[in-house]
Amino acid sequence: MPQGPRFNYFDLKQCKKGDVYRVELSSALNVLLVDSSGFSSFKAGRRYRASGGLITRSPHDFVVPRNGHWYVIYHAWGLRSGGRISIRPLVEARAMPRAAPNLVTLQSIAQAAAEYPGADDGPPVAPAIKDYDVFISHAGEDKDAIVRGLANALDAEGLDVWYDEFELRIGSSLRRSIDQGLANSRFGVVVLSKAFFDRGWPNYELDGLVTREVTSGGEQVILPIWHNVTKDEVIRYSPSLADKLALRTADKTVSEIAAEISAVVRGT
Repeated sequence: MPQGPRFNYFDLKQCKKGDVYRVELSSALNVLLVDSSGFSSFKAGRRYRASGGLITRSPHDFVVPRNGHWYVIYHAWGLRSGGRISIRPLVEARAMPRAAPNLVTLQSIAQAAAEYPGADDGPPVAPAIKDYDVFISHAGEDKDAIVRGLANALDAEGLDVWYDEFELRIGSSLRRSIDQGLANSRFGVVVLSKAFFDRGWPNYELDGLVTREVTSGGEQVILPIWHNVTKDEVIRYSPSLADKLALRTADKTVSEIAAEISAVVRGT
């Protein structure tokens, strides 16, 4: 089996939203900032989301858009030579340690903006967008049958997905991670099943999504999926959820469900 083009990467480990990493190059190079999901998709040859691309001016600053595990990928595909690359943290989000080596303050960055060749108006800032397009609430028993495939299909649709296997790492606070995902997702995809009805964490997540929907003045937040359950079973669990138009795994493939969710998210 032929091997694909080679690439290298820096593992930035766990980063905070707003962290800035400065990349310096000796010549043009393809450089990408990706999260753990994007890194897995890149290695597998699937569609992925990233910032960056062909970087022709050095230095170039990457801003981490949300908390999580991040990587900087670099390669010389399509270029005559690879050149050299280095990377260092420029600003750490929210708290600056005293006398930290190789770090500068936000004020000093602003003062040096005229000398920054990466952009006319100084270093980039984190985009003012929702952290995630969708949060997937589900029972663990349904991962293999539907949820994992759905998360990957939504990622392939180009959506930013909060899914526990994408986001949680050893030592992560489950409650804080879930709360952050719930608060910073535009929509909540709720996979309703018999296992869902009986589990504590899925119900905790659903309560958070219902609160979001109520306090938003009726704006649609919850996108229900019925997995091997009947309408009577959903009614017994939650009459209000039973009243919502839902997608059924018995009627549609995972790809079809992902495409319909993507259309709702994009408003098409």
